[in-house]
Amino acid sequence: MHPFLMMYQFFIRPILFLFDAEKAHHIAFRLLGIAEFFGFTRLYKSLFVSKSSLLRKEVMGIVFDNPVGLAAGFDKDAKRYNAFGDLGFGFVEIGTLTPKAQPGNEKKRLFRLKKDDAIINRMGFNNNGVHVAVHRLRKSHRTIVGGNIGKNKITPNENAVDDYLYALRTLYPYVDYFVVNVSSPNTPGLRELQEKEPLERLLSTLKLECNKLAGSSAEKPILLKIAPDLTNHQLDDIIEIVENVKLEGVIATNTTIDRTNLKSDQRLVDEMGGLSGAPLRNRSTEVIRYLKAHQKSPFAIIGVGGIHSAEAAIEKIDAGADLIQLYTGFVYEGPKLISEIHRKLIDRA
Repeated sequence: MHPFLMMYQFFIRPILFLFDAEKAHHIAFRLLGIAEFFGFTRLYKSLFVSKSSLLRKEVMGIVFDNPVGLAAGFDKDAKRYNAFGDLGFGFVEIGTLTPKAQPGNEKKRLFRLKKDDAIINRMGFNNNGVHVAVHRLRKSHRTIVGGNIGKNKITPNENAVDDYLYALRTLYPYVDYFVVNVSSPNTPGLRELQEKEPLERLLSTLKLECNKLAGSSAEKPILLKIAPDLTNHQLDDIIEIVENVKLEGVIATNTTIDRTNLKSDQRLVDEMGGLSGAPLRNRSTEVIRYLKAHQKSPFAIIGVGGIHSAEAAIEKIDAGADLIQLYTGFVYEGPKLISEIHRKLIDRA
């Protein structure tokens, strides 16, 4: 491992962790923006990011330079997607984006559980709205970009499809695939849309709209992001819906409301919101394995949850994930984690 790749863990992270988690996130984005402006991220890519053809993978008709992506929630407003691509991510998922800008939930709303290598967030789909993201996405892409879409907090569930359609239409020319987020625990009532009937109606409508927008071109893929807290019976419903609607894939999984076996201070454990990070590793892998074992018509699976090491990444792939995504593992381990996963995948090829 090149010493430069260790700099985040031993120098940058300790400084960032002195600050409130959300403030540290904004500081990191500013630093990354400066690095991108002066060309340092491209230099990093040329020096430290593997270009091996052994990492290349075609999924859903899209050719990815490597299967390691950045999960939604990190670059909500499409500010640094090219820079994250330079750090080694094979794709970057922006959002969750809603039709109108919204501030999200009241602060403080992002918490590190250091003893558990975890994060609790109750951000509440804070974003500047889909049009601001589109303005940034008009710039040239150096990486594959997915658009994660949701509904505004003030939109009642019976009108949710209108919000998802609006976001889909607005983003369509500028992203490579879509993710329908109905599984965040931080927007009141949102997870009710995971129930079988409303979910099938929503996805069918979006799939039909995608077909119209594509015209004579190939349709852009739509994936569904699901919660890790679903029962096997609910997962069976998800599989049936995905196959009925002919959805291209599933992202497994979002954050969890479960708080079992955490070591951190009880005050932190009791914070409301979705838990991500190492405690989610086993459950997200279980969901991936279940989806893979029970699908009748093959669909893509993107595995996310608790990937803090190359071994955890391989575990997801062996369970059935076609691609993987990082979020909390990237916060704790930095760019070296991407490099370690790349090397492990090349060694296995």
